[in-house]
Amino acid sequence: MANKSFILTFLALITSMQMSYSQDPEFSQFYANPLYLNPALAGATVCPLLTANFRDQWPALGGAYVTYNASYDQYVDALHGGLGLLITADRTGGGKLNTTEISLIYAYKFNITDKLAASTALQVGYYQRHLSWDNLVFEDMIDPRLGVVQPTKESAPDNPTVGAPDFGAGVMLGYNERYYGGVAVSHLSQPKFGFYSDNTSRLEMKITAHAGAVINLKEGGGGFSDEREFSISPNILYQQQFKFHQLNIGTYLTIDPLIIGVWFRHNFENADAIVPMLGVHYKSFRFGFTYDVTISRLKGSTGGAYEASASWQFPCIEKRRHIRAIKCPRF
Repeated sequence: MANKSFILTFLALITSMQMSYSQDPEFSQFYANPLYLNPALAGATVCPLLTANFRDQWPALGGAYVTYNASYDQYVDALHGGLGLLITADRTGGGKLNTTEISLIYAYKFNITDKLAASTALQVGYYQRHLSWDNLVFEDMIDPRLGVVQPTKESAPDNPTVGAPDFGAGVMLGYNERYYGGVAVSHLSQPKFGFYSDNTSRLEMKITAHAGAVINLKEGGGGFSDEREFSISPNILYQQQFKFHQLNIGTYLTIDPLIIGVWFRHNFENADAIVPMLGVHYKSFRFGFTYDVTISRLKGSTGGAYEASASWQFPCIEKRRHIRAIKCPRF
């Protein structure tokens, strides 16, 4: 009970302080969340794609960080590019701090050569944060004998709900349907999100760089039919937001219909987690599950993180112009 009271007080102090810095939610299955990873991936598979993601980070703390995400994208022949809709909802401290962002994406696609395809994208959205001030517990509210009975002396926020337009951009390259890489920049306008009128806190710009390859293992035989995929996909991801730096290195092994993978996540200051993954692919449907095994000093107290993803690839209804799909793993 004492630990829980401390956690609530800690979260309250963080969310109400006059100067604060924010970090975007992250997903271990970043390729299962393509538009969140890089807006230039809108329409990358050409045919319509619907995805949904759920992440519960530090479940031992009771809903400390819970994130929901959904997206839809497809290639539109008349626009020579992909359109996408991305919705992200993040709940911190059991819903005491709620962040929601909705954005639209357009990604222009073109072939540079017969083997090299490119995509450049612009993302326009609206970013909103809400602080449930009445549900916060501060230290001065707790009576040693009676519990939480006293009003706080902390100043209530001037604006418990703040919002602002938000912009992002990205670029992707795919070579020979085997190699791929991209760079994305989020929060180009660095919108303000302070709850107090004299607060100049901004949402810091985030830079993401990622690259990898899909290597076909059927070329050496193995008895796999043309319809079944047998491949390995090494990948690397780097993210930077304000003073936060993170590097992810890992690989996927696809033995259709199973997909397995493992990742190592390092936050530069310390090693963070080992992330095993298990997925299944059946026709147009994919499902993936990961568990973050914490190896930092927080191990044993947070419960790691659970994450699930699902996606559905719809068939192309109309004839598409000859644009190469940028082949990335879906998990």
